[in-house]
Amino acid sequence: MFRIQQSQSLKWEVTIGGSKNAALPLIAATLLIPGKTTLTNVPDILDVHDFIHFLRSIGCQVSFQNSTLQVDNSDINWDTIDTSMIARTRAGIYFVAWLLSRFWSAQMPYPQGDKIGKRPIDEHIEWYQNMGYQFELQEDILKFSSGDTKKESTIYAYFAVTATANLIMWAVGRKANTTIKLAAFEPHIFNLIDFLRSAGVQIDIRYDHTIIIHGGATLKNSVSHEVISDYLQSGTFAIIGALCAKEYIDIKQARIKDLSAFLYKLNSCWVQTQDLWNDTLRVYRSNKLTATNIQTNIFPGFPTDLMPLFSVLMTQCQGTSRIHEVLYEGRLNWLVEYERLGGQARIINLHEAKISGPTQLIWNKVNSWDLRSGAAMVIAGMIAEGETIVENIYWIKRGYDDFLWKLQSLGADITDIS
Repeated sequence: MFRIQQSQSLKWEVTIGGSKNAALPLIAATLLIPGKTTLTNVPDILDVHDFIHFLRSIGCQVSFQNSTLQVDNSDINWDTIDTSMIARTRAGIYFVAWLLSRFWSAQMPYPQGDKIGKRPIDEHIEWYQNMGYQFELQEDILKFSSGDTKKESTIYAYFAVTATANLIMWAVGRKANTTIKLAAFEPHIFNLIDFLRSAGVQIDIRYDHTIIIHGGATLKNSVSHEVISDYLQSGTFAIIGALCAKEYIDIKQARIKDLSAFLYKLNSCWVQTQDLWNDTLRVYRSNKLTATNIQTNIFPGFPTDLMPLFSVLMTQCQGTSRIHEVLYEGRLNWLVEYERLGGQARIINLHEAKISGPTQLIWNKVNSWDLRSGAAMVIAGMIAEGETIVENIYWIKRGYDDFLWKLQSLGADITDIS
């Protein structure tokens, strides 16, 4: 649990670390490299440690210090594989691509993850079946076997991020070319593509969301690559700055170019922002917020992962704001937590909600339903009167590195009482 006292005099600066959504597929992709891989700017979060546990279980030599991850695949042992940890996150599905490329078969527990609505892996299963793989589900264990690596293939990803990354990694192990149409173009997808290109894979990208992976590449024995910083964390701290800064806070390594839709909506609420040198974003405290409407969308639209954080801002806006969550069914369910704090949030249906304000939030004990709503509850606690307790912070630690320390360094009154 986090214990939080009202904290609205924050100042100075915060540096954003590596992206969770970029780091996880990159760590999985290290298994495609026959020798050594060095990844820098890797976030120190629970999901990363779960992935490291898996790598070590198959004999990889792994070192993780000061945000640098080194993986040596010189002596992999299939017999000692342990998939128990990676089953805790939906991103564990990334390892299926490598297992099929290396061993022509794969087994792992059905992946779990954030409780943000339906996030089926049916599309992954269907694509592998279309490529000739046999599939069966036995007591929550996914099993794949055989497959066709020699035929040129075209697959539609329908803008699914995890699926696009998984298909890219799977295609690297094929002898034929693979075309992914309607591919996701999120920043972490391009981070993965840049890594694979540096390893020797030829990948073409077309403006119409098409990615072509040329098969049969001989990958380099040693690769180094940097994980991009997390624009979703930048958005989180931008909300914190707008609500809790004494005057302003500076966000370094912010990936401002990836936040266009978010910053447009932030500015429309009368939050002033300023682009400084070297990708630093300055966000000013706003005492006169006005209501707005947001609709989540695929990149470069408004990120669904920043919707929960933005909803905290809406509780302090004059008027009624509306949310249209188009990507995940049921992701708005956690908004009931605002009732515990005295907020006025109403869920209209599985995809729509409205929030009226401004409302002075009052202390209470609230719950983290998932990674982003957990962070939203922390911010809500920072603007609420009295002492707020946020439970189930496991979810927050899955995706925010040094979150507690960063908040404390800005002046927030927050402690971990787990």
